[in-house]
Amino acid sequence: MMKLYNLFPLLAGQFKHWDQHIERAAAMGFDWIFVNPVQKPGVSGSLYSIADYFQLNPRLINKRSLKTPNAQLKSVIRRAEQKHGVRMMTDLVINHCAIDSDLIVQRPQWFVHDDNGNLQHPYCLEDDGERTVWYDLARFDHEQTTDPEGLYNYFLSIVEHYIGLGFRGFRCDAAYQLPDHLWRRLIRDIKIEYPDIVFVAETLGCTEQQSKQTAQAGFDYIFNSSKWWDFSSPWLIDQYRQFRETVVPSISFPESHDTQRLYHESDHNIEVIKQRYLFAAIFSAAVMMPMGYEFGFKKALHVVDTSPEDWESTDIDLTRYITQVNGFKSAYKVFQEDGPINVISDLDTPVLFFWKASNCKQQEALIILNKDPWNKQHFSTDNLYQFIQSGKPLKDLSLEYPLDYLPTPYEFGLNPGMARVMVAA
Repeated sequence: MMKLYNLFPLLAGQFKHWDQHIERAAAMGFDWIFVNPVQKPGVSGSLYSIADYFQLNPRLINKRSLKTPNAQLKSVIRRAEQKHGVRMMTDLVINHCAIDSDLIVQRPQWFVHDDNGNLQHPYCLEDDGERTVWYDLARFDHEQTTDPEGLYNYFLSIVEHYIGLGFRGFRCDAAYQLPDHLWRRLIRDIKIEYPDIVFVAETLGCTEQQSKQTAQAGFDYIFNSSKWWDFSSPWLIDQYRQFRETVVPSISFPESHDTQRLYHESDHNIEVIKQRYLFAAIFSAAVMMPMGYEFGFKKALHVVDTSPEDWESTDIDLTRYITQVNGFKSAYKVFQEDGPINVISDLDTPVLFFWKASNCKQQEALIILNKDPWNKQHFSTDNLYQFIQSGKPLKDLSLEYPLDYLPTPYEFGLNPGMARVMVAA
């Protein structure tokens, strides 16, 4: 089970400023800090356009420090573990590199070229069929390079280097765009030497089949798409049931560095922020939240333009709420697994009522969630215990107005976006 706090490096600034954010994340109950790429970027300045994998981003370095850049980063990671009890994860970007990387001249056989010898750029197809091309990137040739061992060993050395700096996990960017055999070998070789290293597959935007194939290449976790669920369409529950039988545990998130800020998207509705974090935390084995979410930030994170000056002053502070959610996620196994789920209510009703159980421990949970973040809704049922298989007593873990006794019949007036969380353990 992982609870990840995404420390966005361009917003946090130089390594010397990271401690305050790590301390706040640890106090909220997060046990992992995920950091986007920290390497030296290319001419575009994008975090994901890496020019040199073994040098650090100059924007993150304190040039006045007597410590080397690597020593500055190592100190932050060491304090995170020793002082705050959290481990750190970073992005592993090996589908592409910056178009101006020295590798392109030094190792041209490692890259994809067209029939005219021009470098190929990564791209994606938008919903309208238009192709978006990232011209600041050059694609590594994972399938037809004439030097597969040289390319593989280079990637292996990148991972080993960042393990040496103290990172204990890797979010593998666009993992589905790399061949499965590469991931199997890389993950296997690393875990022989470093068995505690965690690999997470980022596969958003690909097909279900691609996600399954990638996840089964040895990854410990995979991100899911619950952020986009409307609480009514059947697709997420169907996807969840298919994946949990054959794929590794998943990570939910209410927003990410690739999305708009949820507070902005929701027309500044704080109930949406609370509702979506709680759902993400209890739905999947793991949860991730980007920095600033706890304060209702509105400005989207940008891989080039964001800076510490974009830190927002707000009158919102959800740190206590998030701490409480993380607390019961840590306390109950049923919220730490992609266990069986059964939606009890009709999906088109204004209240979502579902049952979730643990895979390996006799724990069950009932969740009642007002889908409507603007209006109150009423929920009632003859007997909550008819939905519990174990017959164990239910405990109300709800963060607002928890009940010491759950009556039969059960009725509750749900405030906008409110959730009721009950556990039989």
